Amino acid sequence: MPYPDLDTLHEAADRIRPYAHVTPVLTSRTLNAKTGGQVFFKCENFQRCGAFKFRGALNAVLSLGTSEARHGVVTHSSGNHAAALALAARQRGIPAHIVMPATASPIKRKAVAGYGGEIVLCAPNLKSREATARRVQEQTDATLIHPYNDLRIIAGQATAALELLGSVPDLDLVLAPVGGGGLLSGTALAVRALAPETRVIAAEPAGADDAYRSLKAGRIVPSIDPKTIADGLLTSLGELTFPIIRDLVEAIVTVDDPAIIAAMRTVWERMKIIIEPSAAVPVAALLEGKVKAAGKRIGVILSGGNVNLDRLPFSPGPEGA
Repeated sequence: MPYPDLDTLHEAADRIRPYAHVTPVLTSRTLNAKTGGQVFFKCENFQRCGAFKFRGALNAVLSLGTSEARHGVVTHSSGNHAAALALAARQRGIPAHIVMPATASPIKRKAVAGYGGEIVLCAPNLKSREATARRVQEQTDATLIHPYNDLRIIAGQATAALELLGSVPDLDLVLAPVGGGGLLSGTALAVRALAPETRVIAAEPAGADDAYRSLKAGRIVPSIDPKTIADGLLTSLGELTFPIIRDLVEAIVTVDDPAIIAAMRTVWERMKIIIEPSAAVPVAALLEGKVKAAGKRIGVILSGGNVNLDRLPFSPGPEGA
């Protein structure tokens, strides 16, 4: 299947423009000093729903034909995609059936319900999620919108990198986190089309390093029992995202949870913005020296800012902060 081309990415950008935020690009003298480079942060934590996921969900929902859309959409997700699809469907005035595991956090369930999503609970495993989504689809004739293994989703996620490249020229490198690969594959497509000399590198938690192992093996290596604080990066690559990543991403580096937590805290303290653990993963890769930044201009996609404030991972600092 051919990759989405630049025209397709621009069409996605035009399609979502009336509804999605053009998020800011911020810099930090402290982080520049720590890394030795010039780092430009594309702040998707300021996107609607608090994450880049709204871009892909919105593009997918708005791409549906009228007769298809009237039956609504269905997905299975316990995270940002669930809320994003619910809000995207509300924008179009169609139903959104969101299959969520019974163990999903009350905060996330509340967000989905607040956006008008019709929540269907299932057992907390992939087999149950997929089976329940199929059942809902059969009952409603809704269109399945996969969280990342969908070309419409990939093209929508690519719009964050389109905006970054449009506002910051001459980047040497673009960094993004990787879970299922929707954001990373979209980013890689945008960079190849607009700035082919710019390198793309991904960062992944060491406790959920299936993308790293997949790129090394040249085939999809499924994630088995991943354990990381970056709970947005637990899923395995899909058959649509993996080939793009294999062909266009230079490398995937891994960082452990203490480094992710430290990077998250650094951004909170120094930049005064809230990012979630998944968004801190590429920052950790820079601060840990897993990606060499000295003398380079680097774009970083901060993927989101949805954090359970009742369960912050920071240990008390030297002053009890």
